[in-house]
Amino acid sequence: MRKSLIKLIDFFYPPFSRWLPIHTFRYIVSGGSTALCGIISYYIAYNWILHQENVQVDFPFLPKLITGHSLALVISTFASFLWGFTLNKYLIFTKSNLKGRVQMFRYAAVMGINLGLNFAMLKYMVEGLHFYPSISQAFITITLSLCSYFLQKHFTFRVKKHH
Repeated sequence: MRKSLIKLIDFFYPPFSRWLPIHTFRYIVSGGSTALCGIISYYIAYNWILHQENVQVDFPFLPKLITGHSLALVISTFASFLWGFTLNKYLIFTKSNLKGRVQMFRYAAVMGINLGLNFAMLKYMVEGLHFYPSISQAFITITLSLCSYFLQKHFTFRVKKHH
C-alpha cells in the first residue's frame, strides 16, 4: 500500500522537481490531503450533522451552549488527526527512530496547539469579523499547515542522532 501511494505521489512530482525536494513534495501532498480531510469533514459536520445549529449540553465543565462552528471544528479535528498521523508516520516520515507512542504524543501536542489557535482564529473570524465559517476554516487550515510542517519535521518525527 505504501509503495503504491508513494508511486502515485511521485508520478506528479516532475513539474515541481526544480523547486522542491521529493520529501517536501510528498509532505505537501500528504498535508494537502489532511487539510482537505479537515475541510470536508468540517463542512459535513457543520452542514449535515449539526445542520448549522448550536448544541445545548448539560455536562460539567462545558459551556451550556456550544456553537455549531466550534463543535464542527472538534469533529473535523478528530478526523484529520487520524488521517494525518497515519500518513505522516507510515508514508512521509518513515526514517524517524522515535517510538510510535512518542510520535503520537508529539503529533497530538502539535495538533492541540493548532486546535487552540484554530479555535481562537475561527471565533474571531466568524463572531468578530462575521466571515462565513467554512471559508474561515479553509483560510485558517492553510495558514496553520505551513507552521505544522516545520514542527512535524523537526519535533514530532525527527530523527534522533546517535552519538
